Amino acid sequence: MAIKTILLMAQTLDGKIAKYADHFPDWTGKADKQLFVRETRQAGAIIMGSKTYDTIGKPLPGRRNIVMTRNAKRVSQWENLVYTSLAPHAILQNLEKDGYQRVVLAGGARINTLFAEAGLIDEVLVTITPMIFGGGIAMFDDGIGGDLRLLRVTQIDPERVCLHYRLLRFTGSKA
Repeated sequence: MAIKTILLMAQTLDGKIAKYADHFPDWTGKADKQLFVRETRQAGAIIMGSKTYDTIGKPLPGRRNIVMTRNAKRVSQWENLVYTSLAPHAILQNLEKDGYQRVVLAGGARINTLFAEAGLIDEVLVTITPMIFGGGIAMFDDGIGGDLRLLRVTQIDPERVCLHYRLLRFTGSKA
């Protein structure tokens, strides 16, 4: 598959992407939000789960929003929002047919895990935010591991760094 899938996450120092399922990401900082907008607009498409989408509350403008859900009753009223129950591979095939070369995967943990299990994540961009939740939601479900190669470290503000990795391989679960 030629389309590049980039997992884009912010996490705390203790490795959590949220305290609980509908935790609004207002803790990530302005520089992280700017990075998120830049990366998702550059890709032109973003994939997320329904809980992540519901936390945001509306489609992000200027890009195709793909929301993975098992709820067949969800119907989009927006031109740039698609609800789908397709498997990750089929979603990427459709995006590639539509001319996309990159897509940002924006979680949550279950969606990240589905793409990891299918071996469909090429790169990982993680903003480390100087907070500790002491519990919460990890980037992936239990059982997923992986090997990565660091491509670059960028300090995006005085308190935060963005780590950019190329994924070498996932281990565990079905991967």
